Amino acid sequence: MFSDRPPLGFDDGPLGSPDHRVGHRARMRARMMEGGADAFHDYELVEYVLSLVTPRRHTKPLAKQLITEFGGLPGLLAASPAELSRVPGLGETGIAALKFVHAAAVRSLRANVTGRPVLSSWQAVLDYLHADMAHRATEAFQVLFLNARNTLIRAETASEGTVDHTPVFVREIIRRALELNATALILVHNHPSGDPRPSRDDIAMTDLVVEAGRHLGITVHDHIVISDSGHASFKALGFLR
Repeated sequence: MFSDRPPLGFDDGPLGSPDHRVGHRARMRARMMEGGADAFHDYELVEYVLSLVTPRRHTKPLAKQLITEFGGLPGLLAASPAELSRVPGLGETGIAALKFVHAAAVRSLRANVTGRPVLSSWQAVLDYLHADMAHRATEAFQVLFLNARNTLIRAETASEGTVDHTPVFVREIIRRALELNATALILVHNHPSGDPRPSRDDIAMTDLVVEAGRHLGITVHDHIVISDSGHASFKALGFLR
């Protein structure tokens, strides 16, 4: 038996109607299968993710709003649930979907570093740190714990703070290094201001960690400051004693 209705995708119905949404999303799936992510604008990637958790809603306007609100896809994915919840129309399921995407991206980049000599995989380390920390709205302090082969044992967030400060507890960093049998560390924190240049406090705190580790055979290879405009390396700047 034949229908006189055109196949879905040729006449999808009025804009925003259920038929239109189904046809539009089918075409997006086909584009992804054929061309990959490069075939999409950033807002379209967000649009499709949101459509999976809100199938009855036309999600393109919200996706465009989110990209604008957070200054692009990286800033959107890195935004906290509290920040995302302030956007009208974005519910808990949409927020969770975006955070799952971000978690998957960060974990994938971290996997490129884990189990490999960090110092010979430096770009992979920077890619991971940038994805994880560059677009956070508040400062966070992370420690990469390395073994005697300079292989990453674990990456852990040691503390989180405000827009321009995060507390750092030297004793806790060294204690955790001993628990993990780490022989080297890479310290990392972000500057939400966008300027990755180390502050005097950053330099003084790093000196304390270096000195505490030296007495226990724990080396600080570098301290990286991450921002959305790039990064700064204490080692490259000559700040490590």
